[in-house]
Amino acid sequence: MKRNLLLAVGSLMLGMFSAEGAPGDVFPFEGLDTLSRRVQKVYNPGVKAHWLGESCYFWYQNYEKEGTFFYLVDAVTGEKQRAESKEDLAQFLPDEPSLTDLLLGRESRKQSAREPHGRNEAVVSPDGKWRAFIKNDNVHVISLAEENGTEKALSIDGAPGYGYRRLVWSPDSKKIAAMKVREVEERKIPLLESAPESQLQPILHWIDYAKPGDVLPVSLPALFDITEMKQIPLDTREYEPQFSLSFTGWRADSRGYTFEFNQRGHQRYIVGEVDASDGTIRKIVDEQSPTFIDYTRKFRYDIHDGEEIIWLSERDGWKHLYLIDGTDGSIKNCMTSGEWVVRKVLHVDEQERQVYFMASGMYKKEDPYNQHYCRVNFDGTGLTDLTPEKANHTLSFSADRSRFVDVYSKPDMPPVSVLRDGNTGKVIAELQRCDISELLETGWAVPEVFHAKGRDGKTDIWGTIFRPANFDPEKKYPVIEDIYAGPHDSFVNKNFSAYDYYITPLVELGFIVVKIDGMGTNNRSKAFHDVCWKNLKDSGYPDRILWIQAAAEKYPYMDTSRVGVYGWSAGGQSAVAALLFFNDFYKAAVSFCGCHDNRMDKIWWNEQWMGYPVDESYSRSSNVDNAHLLKGDLFLINGELDNNVDPASTLQVVGALMKANKKFEQLYLPGRTHSLGQPFEVYRMYDFFVRKLRDNPAYLNK
Repeated sequence: MKRNLLLAVGSLMLGMFSAEGAPGDVFPFEGLDTLSRRVQKVYNPGVKAHWLGESCYFWYQNYEKEGTFFYLVDAVTGEKQRAESKEDLAQFLPDEPSLTDLLLGRESRKQSAREPHGRNEAVVSPDGKWRAFIKNDNVHVISLAEENGTEKALSIDGAPGYGYRRLVWSPDSKKIAAMKVREVEERKIPLLESAPESQLQPILHWIDYAKPGDVLPVSLPALFDITEMKQIPLDTREYEPQFSLSFTGWRADSRGYTFEFNQRGHQRYIVGEVDASDGTIRKIVDEQSPTFIDYTRKFRYDIHDGEEIIWLSERDGWKHLYLIDGTDGSIKNCMTSGEWVVRKVLHVDEQERQVYFMASGMYKKEDPYNQHYCRVNFDGTGLTDLTPEKANHTLSFSADRSRFVDVYSKPDMPPVSVLRDGNTGKVIAELQRCDISELLETGWAVPEVFHAKGRDGKTDIWGTIFRPANFDPEKKYPVIEDIYAGPHDSFVNKNFSAYDYYITPLVELGFIVVKIDGMGTNNRSKAFHDVCWKNLKDSGYPDRILWIQAAAEKYPYMDTSRVGVYGWSAGGQSAVAALLFFNDFYKAAVSFCGCHDNRMDKIWWNEQWMGYPVDESYSRSSNVDNAHLLKGDLFLINGELDNNVDPASTLQVVGALMKANKKFEQLYLPGRTHSLGQPFEVYRMYDFFVRKLRDNPAYLNK
């Protein structure tokens, strides 16, 4: 039953491969290109609007059965003009050369002036009377009002490695904000380029790479008074155990300046304001969590020079918008609420006191990851969904936001492109409706959106099932999961796609492929997200296993005795974890450039989810420390020049597996970085799964 990859691909991919030489001599790299031609059977795909400057016009290119055409749309009326080229479209534009230049790509590109921000940069006060600068790590000023102004030192406590940086004048020219920075020498890791093109001998590269537990630089706010020529002392002791502290601007009336503080461990996030009169630091926002604060998704908007602040928070268990009183930090009202999440704020209209944002999970009978465009008033009233169709919405706006193009689709629903009114969401015109009739005639199987209960028996877990073309429900198909469980996002594509670079060849080789967002990933409730806390080895597997089992119960052709998994980066860590911690279910795994021990990986990502200080939880989630638990077939792939995930992380897994006398396969790629996914290693993955799952006699002879 066992066949080499070339014959397997050739027979299962509809006879689309050919290669010279004996079978198995080469990998059929042309196969990916051949399968990708399926997109040529997809007509009128989602519109990509190109707005013409500040005007109400946009153009787009459209692939149709008759060929490729160009459209010009008047967004006020929705009227479309069709032509075979952009040059022909230009005749439909008003007689405005600037619009024609924009359409034809002839607009001039202005070079923006580059503003240096070096540590010794001199900055002139807004009134032009003073110049401030750093000298010997201290703050100095000199009068520009005098012909030979006297230089004055405003600080004397700066020293090499602990000096003042970034000087910012108050708008009234009376105060200077600064940061006093305690510097550290960042950890460096070596990357060995073993086969450089420039020379015969290897080249050793060193890169900056801080890891969990490392000492970090500390930035503390400082304040200087020019009228009194003195430093105003600030009590900054509370802000020293930091991951970061950043200056975020002076108030327009010069009453103070704000900064944002992220405490080391990511369990506290503060928006502070320094009072310019006496140096008192007031907390406007003090966000705290017993697990972690998702600071990379934060949103803050100051209204009327900080009288009010719009703030995004998970304090009630779901990601929502709050209106905060900027004078005392109290919550004036919740702008949004409920068991759904605000995904991203797109626009704040201060005049109308409204916020426009993307949200998901608002409808109980819809995929909770589908994004909708919504509006709400500052006082929390008037919540309106401007894109009500039950699908995932992708938007493009006119310059004045009075109109927008909305492309909505689902994995099992081809895209519909419409032009909408920016205020009401009313459809002004349907632009295109995707046609996949010829694609379906090839036997292409429409992906299925599937959901099942997770580990708690209550929460729906969502994912997608991909089947081969000309699928036969009477056969038994091994199952492979494409995994990425990084807590920073959710990862199952919610838009329609006729082709996936990794998945499509796998399904045509005779596998059913699934993608799932399990607990521990983002964009659901805070409790859903918190499963990852100090527990990255979990990777949502208890939910993923239940999901696959539920799908197999409904579809018996899914063979749960032959389940594999593959993933990149954090997904590579999860892929190995499947064979260490969940190996009664998963039988084979391919791991690309995995961060296998969170103590070995970059600081900002790993301390976010695993916490600080580094404790035993890091070891519990380590694929290195737990390598002896391996059961099943493992294939490790990484590149020697990976500057994202330290390549030593994979090699340490190799060492631990050798020590435990475990069998595995390894591919260590010279000259390759974190961006793995070229045909050579991708086909090696396909070959591995064909050998270990599809054609393995141990399964076929049962």
